[in-house]
Amino acid sequence: PVNGDANQGPQLREKLFRFSEAAIDKIKSKVNSTPPSDSSKPFSTFQSLAYHVWHHVTRARELKPQDYTVFTLFADCRKRVDPPMPESYFGNLIHAIFTVTAAGLLSANPPQFGASLVQKAIEAHNAKAIEERNKEWEAAPKIFEYKDAGVNCVAVGSSPRFKVYDVDFGWGKPEGVRSGSNNRFDGMVYLYQGKSGGRSIDVEIALEAGALEKLEKDKEFVLEV
Repeated sequence: PVNGDANQGPQLREKLFRFSEAAIDKIKSKVNSTPPSDSSKPFSTFQSLAYHVWHHVTRARELKPQDYTVFTLFADCRKRVDPPMPESYFGNLIHAIFTVTAAGLLSANPPQFGASLVQKAIEAHNAKAIEERNKEWEAAPKIFEYKDAGVNCVAVGSSPRFKVYDVDFGWGKPEGVRSGSNNRFDGMVYLYQGKSGGRSIDVEIALEAGALEKLEKDKEFVLEV
């Protein structure tokens, strides 16, 4: 893992965790050891990793069993609207997708419980849901703020599908990729194409300093395999 302090005061830190192909496969295999009870679709790599991060961040925060925790995904909606928009559409067609549960339930249940919450939230955000969300916004417009991501949230932005380490503006490919100090708050997560290539994924996490320290020491999270 690579250290780095976030520019958000002494109580917020960020760290980049590198998950190898073997670690990603282990996470996905564990989550899919019992398939979803009401779906024929296995959990994707994203859904499996999302649960893994959500579960372990919640544990590192030492929340009470009755405390709510929210998983938030900032999703590209180009293909979700009706009619679909082309990939080249330049507008900001992004929605925040939410799912919530109690910390105790997330911790006590098998991985399939949390992964199913993520999977169902993604699948439910179809053209009808987007239209309803847009109507709500038109009726009461507001600017999205960090607090809108949800209580005790884990909010995922970016995607390992973006080949960030393949970008070359003329002075060589990047040695490292980070989100910078903008758009950072407690629980913000960025997923990047892994520096080591293949199906590896780099996970940048910003957390309250005490929680991040516990996460760093959590061998079940880091999975150095």
